[in-house]
Amino acid sequence: MRRSLLALALLSASCTTQTREGMARAETAIAKALISDEQEDAIGRQIHAELEKGTPETPPVRYSTDPVVTTYINNLTAKLTPYADKDRKTAWHMHVIDDPKVVNAFATPGGHLYVYTGLLLAADTEAEVIGVMSHEMGHVVGRHSARQMVNALGLNAIASLALGENPTTLAKLAAAVVGQGTMLAHSRSDENEADQYAVKYAAAAGYDPGGIASFFEKLKGKQGHVPQALTWLSTHPAPADRITKVNQAIARQGLAGRGEIGAGRLEPIKARINATRPVSSR
Repeated sequence: MRRSLLALALLSASCTTQTREGMARAETAIAKALISDEQEDAIGRQIHAELEKGTPETPPVRYSTDPVVTTYINNLTAKLTPYADKDRKTAWHMHVIDDPKVVNAFATPGGHLYVYTGLLLAADTEAEVIGVMSHEMGHVVGRHSARQMVNALGLNAIASLALGENPTTLAKLAAAVVGQGTMLAHSRSDENEADQYAVKYAAAAGYDPGGIASFFEKLKGKQGHVPQALTWLSTHPAPADRITKVNQAIARQGLAGRGEIGAGRLEPIKARINATRPVSSR
């Protein structure tokens, strides 16, 4: 059955026009055919295990044990998942990494979402946090990691992975997250698509969908002026045209100036994170 799916996916790819958009659709179809939801879940669990274990070059991540912070993030996630599930039903797993120096968030296959406490400190409003989380959900919904695996590894490697003949590939993909904070670099089209999901899900959850754009603007303005490593900006480039596209989508849907900001609810969370930070890291 799986080999039949491979043949079908290859036929679909050969019939697709050679535009970047057309190739992206073909790669998504191939990824969907070759990498089942169960296999994506296996990849996500492997990555999570590698993060907890660490590598010889990278220490294991430290997850937040503050129930107030983790409950806060889980509650925000719960506001978004009903809308993401309409586009792609999956199990969602939220993880808070306790590192106030790193402004980062990322998603891995299997619906695993990771946010650093440094990103929560960098945000000014709940709408900005929601925007980032919605963006990362968009990567999962769009099967972007699976598509990038097709790009990076090639069809033969993906086929062997899908057929259960290449178990070491999962470990290598997981190790990449530990070493560089992302499994595989997303394309510009993937980032733009994830931004569109961010607008859609944030607005549906009752938040100002401009949070993702304002967070982009904030990080661009802070580069070189804050001690945190602005990892999220460096791994998710935000040129002016991308911010413009977000604002155009908001205007097109008549969402400008609508929805909650939620600054007051974020402040106590930031205060708790700051209160537990070592003096040397402040």
